[in-house]
Amino acid sequence: MGLHEGVVAPDFTLPGVQVKDGYARRKTYTLSEQRGHPVVLAFYPADESATCTAQLCSYSEKLADFAQLGAEVWGIGLQDLASHETFAIKEDVTLPLLSDADGRVVDAYGIRLPGLGLRRSVFLIGADGLIKWKHVALVGATFRSATSIREQLAKL
Repeated sequence: MGLHEGVVAPDFTLPGVQVKDGYARRKTYTLSEQRGHPVVLAFYPADESATCTAQLCSYSEKLADFAQLGAEVWGIGLQDLASHETFAIKEDVTLPLLSDADGRVVDAYGIRLPGLGLRRSVFLIGADGLIKWKHVALVGATFRSATSIREQLAKL
């Protein structure tokens, strides 16, 4: 299903929003511009759902731990920036949330779930731009913990 470890991660540029101190900052995010350090891509189905809120809040709480390993964490969903911004402010999600409104990145990563949007997925992209690790959920009710992702990062 989808991409395999060891292949070059599909590049993309997406609009995103990041909330810090209650203030939202919008900008574009390009994966290839992050070469030189790892990036965690956390694809999630919906703003404001219970599982997505728990997942993204837990990742936000551990951003300093990811930064210690030189990694950035980006959340990617199919919702528009206004939805992401409202969600991030309400739930104090401080990692960047990127909008893949047309689903082209979801399709490039092979995680489309017909009729439902996308499969909850995490891709660890190495400093060299290769996919080093991934987890694609069959059903979106659970997610990989920040601790388990950090363990994978530490192996790089």
